[in-house]
Amino acid sequence: MLFSYNIARFGSTLIIPLSIFVKTNSIKMSANITHRIENADWSLHAESLHEKGYAVLPKILSDQECNQLAASYNDNTLYRSTINMKRYQFGNGEYKYFKYPLPDIITQLRHSIYPHLAKVANEWMFKLGINEVFPNQLEELLAHCHQVEQNRPTPLILRYHAGDWNALHQDLYGDVYFPFQIVFFLTQAQDDYTGGEFVMVENRPRMQSKPIVLQPNKGEAVIFTTNFRPVLGAKGYYRTTMRHGVSEVKSGERINLGIIFHDAQ
Repeated sequence: MLFSYNIARFGSTLIIPLSIFVKTNSIKMSANITHRIENADWSLHAESLHEKGYAVLPKILSDQECNQLAASYNDNTLYRSTINMKRYQFGNGEYKYFKYPLPDIITQLRHSIYPHLAKVANEWMFKLGINEVFPNQLEELLAHCHQVEQNRPTPLILRYHAGDWNALHQDLYGDVYFPFQIVFFLTQAQDDYTGGEFVMVENRPRMQSKPIVLQPNKGEAVIFTTNFRPVLGAKGYYRTTMRHGVSEVKSGERINLGIIFHDAQ
C-alpha cells in the first residue's frame, strides 16, 4: 500500500508542528545548503529518475559538513537504535537510526528535497495507473505515517570498514512508504576507503537483471527508488523492481548518511 493524502478521503488534516522534528545541536547546517538544493538542476535529475530510476546530485554537502556528520557517528545521544548487520544477516558493518528530534541539517535536507521528488513520484503513479497522490510537503506525509502508527524516524548513518558490505535490500518499513530515498557520501572513495561501491540491481520482468554500480564523491548524493519504477514498453508502462546495497569495502572507512522520507513502524 502506498500513501495517498486527500482531505476528503481522510476527513481531516493532522497538523504536526515542524518543531517536533527539529533539533538544535552540534551538527550545524550552513545557510547555503537550502540554497544549494533549490539551485540544483531538478529538471535534469527528474529526467534521470524517469530514465534510470536514480539520479546523482553534485556536491550538496561541503567537506566540513560531511566531516561533522561523520564525526557524529560516535555521539550515541543522537540515535534511537544501533544495528549490527552481521547479527541480522544483512551483511557486515553497522548503522544507527537517528531519533526525533532530528539534527537540524538532516531535517532541512529531508524537508527541502522532498517537494522536488513528490512531483516525480506522482508522475510515476500516473504512468503506472496507481490511484495514489503524494502531498507536496513532507509534514503531511509524516502526519499520515503517524496516523497509522509509523512513528519511528528512519534517517540513518552507516559505517563500513575493510571486509564490510551491505546485502541487496529495500527500505520500506511499513505499508506507507515514499518511492524515493537518498544516500549522501560522507567520505571520499580512494582517499578514505577503497571498494565499497554503491550497487543497485533492477529486476526486469522476463529478462535478466541489470546491475548498476556507482562510486560518488564526498558530498555527493544518489537519489534512487525505494521499491519500483515505471518503464515504457511496447504496451505501455510496466514496473521494474530495484534493490540496493554496498559491495565489499577493501580498505579504510566508508560512512554514509541515508535519508528516508517515510517513518517506520
